[in-house]
Amino acid sequence: MNNNKTLIDLFCGAGGFSIGFEMEGFESVLAIDKWDDAVNTYNYNREHKCALSIDINDYSDEMLFKLKKDHNEITGVIGGPPCQGFSMVGKREIGDERNSLYLQYVRFVKTLMPKFFILENVKGLLSMEKGIYKDDIIKRFSDLGYNVNYRLLKASDYGVPQSRERVFFVGLRKDLFNDVFFDFDRVEKKEMVSTYDALCDLPSLDNNEDPTKYKTKPQNNFQSLMRQNSSKILNNEKTIHTEQTINIISRIKDGGNIRDLPEEYYKVRNYNAAFKRMNSKLPSGTIDCGHRNYFHYTENRVPTARESARIQSFPDTYFFTGNKGSQYTQIGNAVPVLLSNAIAKVISKYLDSTEEDI
Repeated sequence: MNNNKTLIDLFCGAGGFSIGFEMEGFESVLAIDKWDDAVNTYNYNREHKCALSIDINDYSDEMLFKLKKDHNEITGVIGGPPCQGFSMVGKREIGDERNSLYLQYVRFVKTLMPKFFILENVKGLLSMEKGIYKDDIIKRFSDLGYNVNYRLLKASDYGVPQSRERVFFVGLRKDLFNDVFFDFDRVEKKEMVSTYDALCDLPSLDNNEDPTKYKTKPQNNFQSLMRQNSSKILNNEKTIHTEQTINIISRIKDGGNIRDLPEEYYKVRNYNAAFKRMNSKLPSGTIDCGHRNYFHYTENRVPTARESARIQSFPDTYFFTGNKGSQYTQIGNAVPVLLSNAIAKVISKYLDSTEEDI
């Protein structure tokens, strides 16, 4: 019986999706992204530096066949093709299908025939073009020999302090799992983690506390998990705002936004309703890649890269390379680690059940 669980992460970014599976004993053997900074971060945090900075279109069939030969059987392929990759799908008669990033994902699965695959994307994919992309995903992978199921998942239901919603398509190989489809109800829901629960042990940078030192011992299970093996806080550099910006932020209450203030304040810099403060009692809204208009629940500033990474449930030991703007983008683009892990736990159980049948 072979217990080695091998994983490939396409469009891997900084590696959030991979971490969740690595926590369940999966071995990442290849990760692909065309952004150097993200690939550098992925490799920096792993002993086996398996990430390649390459356009997926340039990863040839010959390279794929060699990969398959070297690893005998790939257990899983995961990844979130950028949604612009779907633009070709409904117009198959126009242009070259290889231009579609999503169809490159299909090519990998078709060649490697992993035991399972997981394709993650924005929730708009479900309704885009009246569902043509959703239906195309199901048809293509069903035709390859997979039982495909999908669901829109909210990260905050699975212990992530963020209300991000993403759609996940999971395919299980029919010849191994027979008529079994992935059951999303088996993905264990967790107690809600608020932004305060997520961040309150981190230093107050407005009060000039040391950005590398924890303010308190872990205050809850989430913080204990994030801080495992961590003695020093990384990527916790404060953004310096103008006095005018600090003054405006200071007038916004916990969970409020710029519209709570008299009109003369938000006309000053033409701020819009996105200019808001975290609600300390709730999970964060979806963190984007810039964080220019989203503020700490008590401090008069945008969250640091580390605070944003906490909101994405990255462990504190995970270091983000590149400049600060790059770090924010890497973090914002990631699949939340604990959501990935919740799915990985169920995938592992499915794999164990097929091993028992052999």
